[in-house]
Amino acid sequence: MSNESKQDRGWSLTNPRHRFLRAKPDATQTDGLTSGLLVLVQTISAIILLLLCCVIWLSFIEGRPGDPDMILSANNYREILGSAFTWQVMLNTIGFSLVTILVAMIFGLPIAWLVERTDFPGRSIVFTLMTLGMLIPGFAIAMGWLFMLHPRIGLVNVWLRQTFGLMDPVLNIASILGMGWVQGLSLAPVAFIMTAAVFRAMDPSLEEAAQMSGASRGKIFFRITTKLAWPGILAAGLYIFTMGFAAFDVPAIIGWGNRIYTFSTYLLLQLKPDDSTPRFGMAAALSTLVIGLALALSFWYARMQKQSGRYQTISGKAYRPNRLRLGHWRYSAWLLVGLYLILSKLLPILLMIWASLLPFFQMPSFAALKNISLDHYTKDLPWELIFDGMRTTVLLMLIVPTLTIFASFAFSWIVLRTNLRGRHWFDLIAFLPHAVPGIIFGVSTLLFALYVAGPKIPLFGSIFSLAIVMLVARLSYGTRMTNSGLMQLHRELEESATTSGASTGAMIVKIIAPLMAPTFIYAWLWIALLTFRELTLAVVLTTRDNMTLPVVVWSLWLSGGLGTASALTLILLVIMLPVIGLYWFVSRKRGLMI
Repeated sequence: MSNESKQDRGWSLTNPRHRFLRAKPDATQTDGLTSGLLVLVQTISAIILLLLCCVIWLSFIEGRPGDPDMILSANNYREILGSAFTWQVMLNTIGFSLVTILVAMIFGLPIAWLVERTDFPGRSIVFTLMTLGMLIPGFAIAMGWLFMLHPRIGLVNVWLRQTFGLMDPVLNIASILGMGWVQGLSLAPVAFIMTAAVFRAMDPSLEEAAQMSGASRGKIFFRITTKLAWPGILAAGLYIFTMGFAAFDVPAIIGWGNRIYTFSTYLLLQLKPDDSTPRFGMAAALSTLVIGLALALSFWYARMQKQSGRYQTISGKAYRPNRLRLGHWRYSAWLLVGLYLILSKLLPILLMIWASLLPFFQMPSFAALKNISLDHYTKDLPWELIFDGMRTTVLLMLIVPTLTIFASFAFSWIVLRTNLRGRHWFDLIAFLPHAVPGIIFGVSTLLFALYVAGPKIPLFGSIFSLAIVMLVARLSYGTRMTNSGLMQLHRELEESATTSGASTGAMIVKIIAPLMAPTFIYAWLWIALLTFRELTLAVVLTTRDNMTLPVVVWSLWLSGGLGTASALTLILLVIMLPVIGLYWFVSRKRGLMI
């Protein structure tokens, strides 16, 4: 038999006669599993759009949907826009967000530069602490700062009054400036993470040239480094602004009792007013206006990203990731890092510990030490309510990350591994929860459960409503992670499995899933931690039947139990420690912490 006939009897991926085997399969012809994933993606996309459409529709409703006297009108908008208090709330929110950006950048930006661009010692420790710092609930930091700078009981103000005989508080945390300061401390790790990636990829040649010309480090940082990193800095600032605009934890803990409202707390006030029935129509109208603002900011961000090429400085062989030597400036660098960690983490936690051990909050003294006890932990905590909240929280920690990762993979598979028409719209829809403040999805879920689902679908007050809205809120993060993981896997692996006769399900289970397991585990743990500490979404949808632990903390604080709320917050932080430790271990394994 000739060599040619022998080759004809076999086949090879490299044989020119069998190159058709290397062609991509027609992804428009979906198999059963892909069709199932497509149905899941379509269902979740429909839920996201339905929630947004529901809140927009209800913003034009007067009366209860289904009642004979229900009419469509713009009265809710007229009332919202015609209220001077609404405009004051919007000004408060903008001012609060701008202060948040300023404080977050003052700490996050220099620390990111120190870690990525200099020979700063202990870089891995700082990177780890900054990353894990994002997991500490904002309401915990706010409680600590309120104990320090409350106009009446704050330690600093009490000391100033006793020492200098002052009548009025000198430093009042219960203000837009004070709340922005605390929120900025809480979000400085976000500024750090986002700008660290920019500094890491920057060509240092211009900085080195300026240094050789005699420029000081301050001039180099402000005139060269920050200008080259401007797109990344602007993106971080825009992201922090949107987070500040939608923030609830800090304004609720500090501002609620002093009637200083921002968007999120004002929105909750419409849903749960103290002196009247809920104003759902006004809440829907306010949410609709902010949806428009959020989409406009997202469009601006996209336009900015398209122009980022003008600032690219990495240029092939010229790129040398050298680090600047700090010399004696390393002591000042450690002072900045230490100051931030003390102000944002250590000091608030110590003050909460102090408050949890006293019958009422008071200045440290020998007399106060005699009153220390564990009564807040053993006698005052509502343990039955806490156990119910713990049960709900643990269930959500198991359900939400699991469903989110599964749904995120389905989105990524449809978008990246099929040629279906319009598939990129699914990726855009998955990104909407990132652009639109999460509390709006909480409001839309509440309104949907009350007015659309009604008694036929018992969503109101159920754990399922919480699971749905938390899944929607985390979907944008989950899809970014699964998109990244799936894009790193070459299609040849899948083509080889398909050629060997493997089904799509077998290929995903035996090839894709094991290779993406680190991504799945990392994302699962992060979403689980965010679910555990979630207050904003839970406080909108919570009832006695589906109360979570953070909502129990909020209820205790709102009722005046400052010491009891501090004790429960510390218990909550202790419970988080094992999961944070596991997250740190997985992150180190994946190389996400240097």
